[in-house]
Amino acid sequence: MHTDTTAALQEQLLRRARAAARTHHTPTPAESRGDGPAPLSRAQRRLWLTEQLGPESSAQYNVPFATRLHGPLDVDALGTALTGLVHRHEILRTRYGRHDGEPYQEPLPAPAPVTVRLADTDGDGRELLTEEAGWPFDLAAGTVPRALVLRHGPQDHTVMLTFHHISIDGPSLDTIAEELAGLYAAARDGVPCREPLPPQYADFARRESAQAGELGEGLDHWARRLAGAAPLRLPRSADAQARLAADRTAPLDAPVLSALRALGTQHRATLFTVTLAAAFAALHRFTGETDLVIGCAGTHREGRAMRGLVGLCVNTLPVRVDLSGDPAFTVLVERVRDALLDAQQHRDVPFDLILERLGAGARDAEGTALVRVTSDVLREPTALRLPGLRAEAVEVGLTDAKFDLSFGLLDTDRPAALVRHRRSALDEATGEELVRSFAALLGAVAADPGIRLSGLPGRAVERDGDGHPAEALLRAHPEVAEAVVPHPDAEPLLAYAVLRRTDGPSPARLRARLRAELAPEAVPAAVVLLDAMPRTPQGAVDTARLPGAPAVPAPDGPRAAAVTEAFAAVLGRIPGPDDDFFALGGQSLTAVQLAEQLRSGLGLPLNGLDVMQCRTPRAVAALLETRATEQAAARPSARPRRSRPGTVLVTGGTGGVGSFVLRELAARGRPVLALARPESAHLVAGDGVDVVEGDLSDLDGLRAAVASADAVIHAACTFTRPEVDVAAMEAMTGAWRRGPFVFVSSVDAYGHPADARVAEGAEPGEPLSPYGRAKLDCERLLSEAAGHGDRGGASAVRSPIVWGPHARLRDQLQWGATGILYQAAANGRPIVLPGPGTHGHDWYGAPWVHAAALARAVTACLDDPVHGVANALSGHVAWPELAAELVELLGSNSRVLYGEEVHPDLDHHWHYRADRLADALRPRPGEDLRSVLASMTA
Repeated sequence: MHTDTTAALQEQLLRRARAAARTHHTPTPAESRGDGPAPLSRAQRRLWLTEQLGPESSAQYNVPFATRLHGPLDVDALGTALTGLVHRHEILRTRYGRHDGEPYQEPLPAPAPVTVRLADTDGDGRELLTEEAGWPFDLAAGTVPRALVLRHGPQDHTVMLTFHHISIDGPSLDTIAEELAGLYAAARDGVPCREPLPPQYADFARRESAQAGELGEGLDHWARRLAGAAPLRLPRSADAQARLAADRTAPLDAPVLSALRALGTQHRATLFTVTLAAAFAALHRFTGETDLVIGCAGTHREGRAMRGLVGLCVNTLPVRVDLSGDPAFTVLVERVRDALLDAQQHRDVPFDLILERLGAGARDAEGTALVRVTSDVLREPTALRLPGLRAEAVEVGLTDAKFDLSFGLLDTDRPAALVRHRRSALDEATGEELVRSFAALLGAVAADPGIRLSGLPGRAVERDGDGHPAEALLRAHPEVAEAVVPHPDAEPLLAYAVLRRTDGPSPARLRARLRAELAPEAVPAAVVLLDAMPRTPQGAVDTARLPGAPAVPAPDGPRAAAVTEAFAAVLGRIPGPDDDFFALGGQSLTAVQLAEQLRSGLGLPLNGLDVMQCRTPRAVAALLETRATEQAAARPSARPRRSRPGTVLVTGGTGGVGSFVLRELAARGRPVLALARPESAHLVAGDGVDVVEGDLSDLDGLRAAVASADAVIHAACTFTRPEVDVAAMEAMTGAWRRGPFVFVSSVDAYGHPADARVAEGAEPGEPLSPYGRAKLDCERLLSEAAGHGDRGGASAVRSPIVWGPHARLRDQLQWGATGILYQAAANGRPIVLPGPGTHGHDWYGAPWVHAAALARAVTACLDDPVHGVANALSGHVAWPELAAELVELLGSNSRVLYGEEVHPDLDHHWHYRADRLADALRPRPGEDLRSVLASMTA
């Protein structure tokens, strides 16, 4: 049942909704003012029944409203204000009873005064607040709000008011906060409050009851709309605590929110509608279902006569959407928009009446109602802002969940995806997976609104069909989002996969799993990893655009042309769109040069490893198109940098080493200023990290960044343009004014020493590579600049091969200095190593350091500079040992052979001392050779 409509019908729906909003009749409070007991509203009745059916002494519908107040709080004036508030709103002093089986509500006399409990506390009082919020109300005795004031200091208090949800809803809190501020000011100043009495909730309940007979048409509509809908089946966890809630959040980059809003504007939808569409998409990915119902909060607050009303005026709107046909997300937004408009036109029909009309079909065998999943957009919580005081809202969480599963978007200065669930519905691992995938989904649709549902992050449900067995096994892998074997009878047999995470399993690891499960003839010759599965406009896999597929027309556009020109300029040959980079004579250095040319020319993130993985001009151009979309959606909004004492400038934060340095600084609580290219700034922005846009070629920007910092960790490097590296260091040391300066150098600065055992700071030996000589030049510039003015100590930390669980470091393992070993093992080829005595050496291999250990060593130099050169090593590994580890971890059948020739990448036989930073380098659990290699090959 599609809810897609033509443009004319969409306009008609919008006109109807606006007309309904203008003409909906809301009687004024004076129209039906009554005295004595009143019926419950339908929303109250639903809550009351839940309370009766639930456990005794439940606090699941308590509403804590807490605010931290700084300044001179007048507790007596607060008590007077609260007493006045309860006097003005009968609903805040109402008891609930039952007569002849039917519930009713009845206001009680206003208490004089309302008690305010005052307690002193040394800490933040979190336990006291939680305890107070968890104390249940007795609905039969009344729901007068409870007041607790925690005194942290003479002018530091937390005020918490606890209400029952049967008395208030979200908009009611805004009214209460506003009125309390006015009543507090009047009480403090000793003047009477002359505000007119607000509308009373009991009158609203009476009017709703009187109009119940007018809902027949609306009930008929809902019966048709929800015909055949059934409660969603969710997995059951082993947790017997049925209603205990788990709140899980995953942060979002700020640009995601603006991109989602822009997406809504383009499709005449609100941020709420776009978020609801994302919730439908996430639920579809999680369950595989295409006919879904998600509940939304509706409201009866319409018209000026309802202003100032305190009470429960919400209604659950069941929004039903058809997700069949693998629609693009933009299409889903339009379906959800139309379904939501349809639901809002009939929002006056109480949800419990809808359930009654639908009968047993609206509940499953366990009695679960139709709506098990909800969605909402949450903004900054309301705070009690009293005059003369500075206020900040305090979140007090309760343990009960109202629904089995809720999706949320936190629209605050710290945007995040939210998943709240009952522990009986989802276990811990599933809940964590769901919130991560929901956050990733929001980011994905913000970056590419036209993405189809099948291409979204989230648990991919197994599909029926007669696909190749390798395709089914790949889809079943928990780290694989999509997989296809497009030509089962082709020779060679190829499989294509899209991973859920960039640091997921390698192609060799996936192929090893297939070898363990399938007959030899069913194992693909290769598993090709893709950023995204190419699809036709109808949503099917576009096999013509898969690498290695039959020739298709060359891509066009300025980026495709730039890629072709760059291939030709670097490789000296004009390539076809599907020519292989390596077949054209490319290698790692030319890949870096090609990436730099495209990156500088197009202003898009690209590195040599991207080139070597894409391999063809068509694939590189497609990747650049994706990056352009991501860049447009993910560019962080400009914000002024803060001046924070102790700020550390970090260059290279988007790389493997730099990312670990940022983590280590965060663990130490150090404020950070991270230098990043504009296209990559969103990768390093976060709590405690300010971003300054720039790179090593922007010398003025480097000088300004260094001058603004109190310490510097310089970890960035071009690798292939030594003149840029040296010029950048000259600019930075010239602008260095204060604090320590740590430079992440390389053992390549030693060149080829005469002694196989190299002491820290030993003289270099020729020949030196251009890269190693540039490192030496940078160290010299740093040493010459140190010791002048307020400059602190200078430390050059020389590192060897860096390994660690990071995508860039994994790529270095696969394609860098050790790539010859990795690629041979991954593809089952013989691994040829230099044998004993070759070139007059006994041989062994190379030094290495764990990225986390290197980060500890580098950051340790901020407080305890080495005033010179220090080495950072975790150990030395012999080539046979590394080859054996790779063969085992990759499930390879490669043989290790020994020859009399030495490949240039393996021509290394020096050992390095690392004494000066030994404490920081001491290995921690998981930093041994086997563990780090396992983390990079899993």
